[in-house]
Amino acid sequence: MNLNSGKSYRLPLHYHFFFWLTYFLFNTFRWGSYFNDYLYSLKTNLLGFPIHMTLCYLNILIFMPYLVYRKRYLLYVLAVLSTIFLMVVIKFKLTYLLITHNVWPEGPETIDKLTLNYTIDMMMGELYVITFVTAIKITFDFLQEQKRVTDLEKSQLETELLFLKSQISPHFFFNTLNNIYSLSVEKSNKTPKIVLKLSELMRYMLYDTKGKKQSLENEILCIQNYLDLERIRNDERLEVNMSVSGDIHDKEISPVILLTFIENAFKHGVNKNTGKVKIDIDFNVKGDYLHFKISNPTPEITQHKDNFNKSSGIGLENVKKRLELGYNKNDYKLSFKNKKNIFVVKLVIKVT
Repeated sequence: MNLNSGKSYRLPLHYHFFFWLTYFLFNTFRWGSYFNDYLYSLKTNLLGFPIHMTLCYLNILIFMPYLVYRKRYLLYVLAVLSTIFLMVVIKFKLTYLLITHNVWPEGPETIDKLTLNYTIDMMMGELYVITFVTAIKITFDFLQEQKRVTDLEKSQLETELLFLKSQISPHFFFNTLNNIYSLSVEKSNKTPKIVLKLSELMRYMLYDTKGKKQSLENEILCIQNYLDLERIRNDERLEVNMSVSGDIHDKEISPVILLTFIENAFKHGVNKNTGKVKIDIDFNVKGDYLHFKISNPTPEITQHKDNFNKSSGIGLENVKKRLELGYNKNDYKLSFKNKKNIFVVKLVIKVT
């Protein structure tokens, strides 16, 4: 229920029909049993229920949207009480003319004209019906609004995740294309191999990373292709030790989460260092969790831990945000450590 616009959730028509039919039958048998006269109860309810329904729909469709939701509370109270009083007068007249002159058989006295006691009693009865129906309507509106808010939050989270994911791919491809350009200028015979590996990665990025989860096997294969690209580009100066242990079959993980750490290791551990560089990567599945670890040397120009963390750029902050949005807090643990100029990333993450 939108309090600003007055819009609310509309129940299908058959819901209204079954509600009023059930309420009508209940009331008819209730008062028929009370008076021991079911025909009289049927007649009074046939007369009274159109009045009940008119009051209820006036309240939920007109008075509340145009008065309560616009904070015109005094006018709302006056409108409701005036309308109920008018309907009580109409009910009294129709009962007297069409059913019986004893319009208040359950009352303390027989009356043939409108009295204060009768008016108050009937108004309280109508107010009860209005309150009951309005409470049902507000409950449905509240549930619908909660669903709308939940769907909106889910949509916003999915949009943010897609945005964060899209930040990874262009950055990665930009670096790789720069590598291809450099090799093509040198007319290196490595260029065709790199283009082929790049096409495999692009196919994966474009078609296999749209879902929330991807198989761990495919993620490791994607990383392997990335490493092959880097081996071709860096040749003898690069040493990569990658190990995979445990059962990686039928395990799932958010797409390109791990690739971010790999790319970060090469960006800061290889590209910003000269000479031979060593990178260690370990995948170890234990039960429902993947224990991932990667270590790389810090940049030669950076000696201080805080400076290195600041220089690590958008990649690690990006992956932190993706983990927060895509996983429950208890489903992963991420840690960084910089010791003796070796930067180590450890991630324990649920892969089921």
